[in-house]
Amino acid sequence: MPQTLSEKIISEKVGNPVKAGELVLSPIDWIYAHDLSGPLAISQLEKLGLGPLKYPERVIFYLDHSSPSSTAIAATEQKVIREFTRKLNLKFYDVGSGIAHQVIMEETLRPGDLVIGGDSHTCQGGAVAAFATGMGSTDVAMAMLLGRTWLKVPETMCFVLKGKFPPGVYAKDAMLYIIGQIGVDGATYRAMEFLGPAIDEMPLYERTIFANMAIEAGAKVGLLPADEKTRAYFKEFGREKDYRPLKPDEGANYCYTLEVDCSKLEPQIAMPHNVDNVRPISAPELKDVKVHQVYMGTCTNGRIEDFRVAAKILKGKRVNPNTRLVATPASRDVYLKGAKEGLWQIFVEAGGLVNSPGCGACPGVHTGILGDGENCLSTMNRNFKGRMGNPKAFIYLASPAVCAASALTGKITDPRNSV
Repeated sequence: MPQTLSEKIISEKVGNPVKAGELVLSPIDWIYAHDLSGPLAISQLEKLGLGPLKYPERVIFYLDHSSPSSTAIAATEQKVIREFTRKLNLKFYDVGSGIAHQVIMEETLRPGDLVIGGDSHTCQGGAVAAFATGMGSTDVAMAMLLGRTWLKVPETMCFVLKGKFPPGVYAKDAMLYIIGQIGVDGATYRAMEFLGPAIDEMPLYERTIFANMAIEAGAKVGLLPADEKTRAYFKEFGREKDYRPLKPDEGANYCYTLEVDCSKLEPQIAMPHNVDNVRPISAPELKDVKVHQVYMGTCTNGRIEDFRVAAKILKGKRVNPNTRLVATPASRDVYLKGAKEGLWQIFVEAGGLVNSPGCGACPGVHTGILGDGENCLSTMNRNFKGRMGNPKAFIYLASPAVCAASALTGKITDPRNSV
């Protein structure tokens, strides 16, 4: 029977053909946690006291959410992780390495892998055709212990992207549009598969946005095929040997299909306080919305290509005096490339600041918490009340181009005349 990507990957893992709706017990290629979910997982492992980890070489810990630590509590929890990983000789990425989802994609994941992480945006790994999904700390602890987990094979929704993106319109706009169409619960416990000629032409950094934000529609996983664009990405990181082609079968069974003509899109904005509260940038309610802070980075749009787009708009100009510009690269690799290319100098000369690699202000624990009543325009993936550390603030989501153009004017601004 023709299979979706989810069905193909899980079938390989369990050793027999599976279909949507089946419950399986599957081996896992990688299990990871970070400084928020890691201490809970370690605590569960110590409570269980069931013996050594089955495959310690598959377990990874990252420090990314409060990186470097912002409080004594955060520092102590990070110390717990350092001591635990040292004791068991586990793979460990200390502060400054970057966001788990980005680093594991650059260095570890392969097409067809099955990976579990202690964070909802683990699904980002679907950009390289890995079945990647987030779980709670108890499930992560059990996966670390046993090297396998249970799954219900998800139904799959198919999103076919056609047409050529107009200048100033990007994958972020397409994904915000899709979530606006199906809602924040439109894909609950389903897989979202992204196909079509626009995806075929799209570089991997843009494909990553679809996989990363699948969870914002409730999806278990977001998947894209592994093809020549994927091979080019692996080659960039010296890992071409890890590449293999992987795509769904012709005639695979999808529970829902939506076609998107990208040529007709304009920049999209997700308004407070839900990711599906999406408007095109020309909407009357977005006219003259002041922006007190622009935050660029995160696992959604913290890659070098995102900062190149923004730097092109910012170069030689100054940020509006009533707006702060904060940038945080997603990984050490992005940080180094940005330094070599002079991107951070452009940001700083424009009046912005650049943080060390990590999640930065996105989870609301440091480096950019908002004030009461302030508006933030961000490249991140989430804008519910209280995200970024203040329930009395307002978060708008957009592409890097919209964010850069808006930082210059101090209000939400269409970037299409700037690119």
